[in-house]
Amino acid sequence: MDNETTGLAAYDDEIDLRELFSVLWEGKLAIVFVTAISAVISVSVALNLPNKYTSEALLAPRAEGGVGGGLGQLASQYGGLASLAGINIGGLGEGGKTAIAIEMLKSREFFGEYLYDHVLIDLMAAEGWDPASKKSIVNTSIYDSASQTWVRDVGPAFQVKPSVQEAHKAFVGSFLSVSEDKQTGFVTLAVTHFSPSVARDWVFLIVNGVNDAVRARDVAEAENSIAFLNEQRQKTSLVSLTEVFAELIEQQTKTVMLAAASEEYVFQIIDPPVAPELKSEPSRALICILGVLLGGMLSVVYVLIRHYAKGDRRKSSSDGLGEAG
Repeated sequence: MDNETTGLAAYDDEIDLRELFSVLWEGKLAIVFVTAISAVISVSVALNLPNKYTSEALLAPRAEGGVGGGLGQLASQYGGLASLAGINIGGLGEGGKTAIAIEMLKSREFFGEYLYDHVLIDLMAAEGWDPASKKSIVNTSIYDSASQTWVRDVGPAFQVKPSVQEAHKAFVGSFLSVSEDKQTGFVTLAVTHFSPSVARDWVFLIVNGVNDAVRARDVAEAENSIAFLNEQRQKTSLVSLTEVFAELIEQQTKTVMLAAASEEYVFQIIDPPVAPELKSEPSRALICILGVLLGGMLSVVYVLIRHYAKGDRRKSSSDGLGEAG
């Protein structure tokens, strides 16, 4: 009995497969037509997408500069004495400074202060690149280059001129990429844009901006620390604490001096960005292949659904006639 059941199941499967291939063969014209239409559409879309170029820079965190390393050494040497005066001289270390710098260059505040005015037109109005003139192609329905005014039509939630929030969201979401190699500590900063020269210039702008931002923050902290330490040194009569304050003041003074002398304060450029010659996207071949595959699958599904829907209707009609008879 079990053998007979197994044989019947195999026979039914064979019949189902034969029926399936028969249905697909009958609907071959629909499958070919839909697949061809999908191929034409995907090729048209791929050809009309503008090229984008990615410029990258390899950055190395600077070992010197900042307050982390020097204060960390002083913390281990004078931490106990300094704590008597309520002073915390622990530092973030170089790893912490690198993490802060990465998050800073992605922040809205940094974008608004160092990038917004320089990148806004190419960020929000560019729609392509003209290799002949080597300039970005600006969408005239968004920005009027002749009058240098924003003319885009937007809803009540947005401004005619893109705000810092809107521009920052577009910049971080579609143009900027930052990655850190945890083993080497190197940071790769990449910008993708329609124009290869704009992508390169933005990378330089970001690196210089984050170096300036971290430098300004460390100098401000060091100057505030010097003022505080001088005040505390005048209040104490303990020789041991006076020595601690003198060491700390010296370290903070070095921080200010190093910051003023170093242009590459937090990131040193190991491999500078260039204007790429080859596009990074779109992958037109991949778009065409996926379009054809998607069209083919949809056409097969359509043929099968159409066939079995007709079969169900015929079955319902025959059942109704049987009951009527």
